[in-house]
Amino acid sequence: MEKNLQPNMLDEICALCEGGVNSLKPEKLKDRLKGALVGRFAGCLLGVPVENWQIADMQDVANNCGMDFPPTTYWKEVRNPDGIQYGVSPRRGYTESGMNGVAVDDDITYTALNLLLLEKYGKNYTVEDVGQLWLDILPYACTAEDVALKELRKGTKAKDCANGNEYVEWIGAAIRADAFGYAEAGNPEKASKLCYNDAYLSHRKNGIYGEMFCSASIASAFTVSTPLEAVKNGMKYIPKTSELYEALEWALGYEGKLTDYLHARALLDEKFPDMHCVHTINNMCAIVFALILGGSDFTSCISNCIAIGLDNDCTGATVGSIVGACLGIDGIDKKWYANFNDKVLTYITGYPEFSIDDMVERFYKLNKEE
Repeated sequence: MEKNLQPNMLDEICALCEGGVNSLKPEKLKDRLKGALVGRFAGCLLGVPVENWQIADMQDVANNCGMDFPPTTYWKEVRNPDGIQYGVSPRRGYTESGMNGVAVDDDITYTALNLLLLEKYGKNYTVEDVGQLWLDILPYACTAEDVALKELRKGTKAKDCANGNEYVEWIGAAIRADAFGYAEAGNPEKASKLCYNDAYLSHRKNGIYGEMFCSASIASAFTVSTPLEAVKNGMKYIPKTSELYEALEWALGYEGKLTDYLHARALLDEKFPDMHCVHTINNMCAIVFALILGGSDFTSCISNCIAIGLDNDCTGATVGSIVGACLGIDGIDKKWYANFNDKVLTYITGYPEFSIDDMVERFYKLNKEE
């Protein structure tokens, strides 16, 4: 099969995928959905205060406030505690003592936004539907999403908003994947296809594949025995000819060989020396490494993921989502959600706050709809 064959159209993508994972009905779906959501929020909030930091800087903060590193609790202190994230949450709201609800982040906001997308337009939504929803209720965005949103506001057709966008292979689409995996729990093939139109608005090639990989992995996590098995299944729904697939194969080659987060980061830096820290490919490999190191221990998985670095609020969120879906809410130590108080903050216009329990019920309902 030809290498570096990286199409953008869904039928051409699917023709290059291995596929073949059986669709299974998850047991205790509501518990697993809650685990996935809580896991996503926890992994994200642990990463936000140190997003894109160098390992040495994270170690310094941990040492200065008497924490373990890799971190096994939320941060006790953060830099610039009075700073406001996304115009909503003070940075102290991401600390162990300052947390009251799930503080805002784009990784969290997009999960809520895509829940609204599926509820409003159904599972046959179009790229144009995504664009309209963004115009209606997404006030601002970052990198690829920022460019796409600005193009939409200029009147560019949704299907053309990624043309000329320099960020089309960055991680932005992958962080929007979870809602589609939750809505097709146990069916990675459907999940990978369900997220495609969302990805196409802002991304191309490996950027699209990143969202398909994450959606499929999360969907698979609801029915497999280990989180690492979920990502192995997720790989089967991206082109075998793509750079992302090749990189994931490389990362999985370290199963049983990876020693710790320092080893993982050294391997990533050596393999991808010139790749931006928010690119899709290196960050998807960081997810694999975190799952190799953490196994089926939720704390170990998100802890190692944040310690590895790169875009670690994004990767922490995805790792938490996969592990949480696999283990269910009972597999997550209560310290990670004791102060969530069933409250999720977003910057979506008209939707400043969501209930975790309500989100679980709504995703559960989407699983029952065809």
